[in-house]
Amino acid sequence: MSNNSSSGTSNKVNVPEARAALEKFKYEVASEIGVPLKQGYNGDLTSAQNGYVGGYMVKKMIEAQEKAMADKSSK
Repeated sequence: MSNNSSSGTSNKVNVPEARAALEKFKYEVASEIGVPLKQGYNGDLTSAQNGYVGGYMVKKMIEAQEKAMADKSSK
């Protein structure tokens, strides 16, 4: 059995060099969508708020990758 949380997910960063950029991105996204995410403890946020931040991060990362792929294929 793995050391993942009970939900079966992990906070492991696959590219450790990206950790700081992902943290910055998380706070930018939270600010953009109006979720009051702060450094440290965020137990006052609902699971819906936290999930929205994560989901929106994924959406924006997919959009960026699609754009990069389209730019690359048009060259």
